[in-house]
This record gives sequence, structure tokens and C-alpha cells, in this order.
Amino acid sequence: MSTIDDVIEIQQLLARYAVTMTQGDIDGVLAVFTADGTYSAFGDSYPLADFPALVAAAPKGLFMTGTPVLDIDGGSATGTQTLCFIDHATHDMRIGYYRDTYTRTDAGWRLRTRAMTFIRRNGHHDSGRPHAFERPNV
Repeated sequence: MSTIDDVIEIQQLLARYAVTMTQGDIDGVLAVFTADGTYSAFGDSYPLADFPALVAAAPKGLFMTGTPVLDIDGGSATGTQTLCFIDHATHDMRIGYYRDTYTRTDAGWRLRTRAMTFIRRNGHHDSGRPHAFERPNV
């Protein structure tokens, strides 16, 4: 597989993430991650088992993402992708970017880690308020 093929496959993976989040399709969101995948925001890192509750608690709306900047090294990669989220009810926006790691699996490229950084109106970049989401008891 060429580097161009890898770039296209990762871009499609990230497009699936944005579309499935926009559609509230939890199975689609889960499918873009490795089995040990994690999502980090709000001062904590959440395992894949917490994703259904995270997606249910997240505001609903449009996830618009930019073309990722990727660094591919064999079967692993890192990347950064911009995000503009627009709330469906209020049209309020959240902006920021994801810092990702990717792994090539037998099923193709998958997200291993995704960490959200918010860009605030004051210009600060941060990962969110700690404990903004209460993790379910497991």
C-alpha cells in the first residue's frame, strides 16, 4: 500500500467519524476505533466501553472537520484535525482540534486515541473542564 493510499484511507476513516457522530450512530463511531481505543477531553480519558454514554451525553449537531495533517510511519500514524461543531438547536459553535494516533489493523486504519483541544473565545487552547461528563459506574 502506498502512502497516498494510507492518507486516503485515514481521511475516509475520519470522515466516517464526523458523519456517524453527526447522525448519532454509536455503532459507526465505535467502528472507527481500535478495540483498546480511547477518547480524551474534559480532563479525562475514556475507554471504548464508555463511548455509548459519551455520545448520548454529547450535544447533537453537525461535526465539520478539516483535512488532517498526518505523519505516517509504517503501520502507525499520528495526526491533527480541526473541528467546528454546530449545535443543532442553538447553532452555537465549538471549535478546536483533535490530536490522534492511528493503527493499521487487519480491517484497515483505525483510531487508537483521539484527544480534543478546545479553542476558547479568549484564545486559550485547553482540553475542557474536568468532570464535565460523569463517567457511568462500571
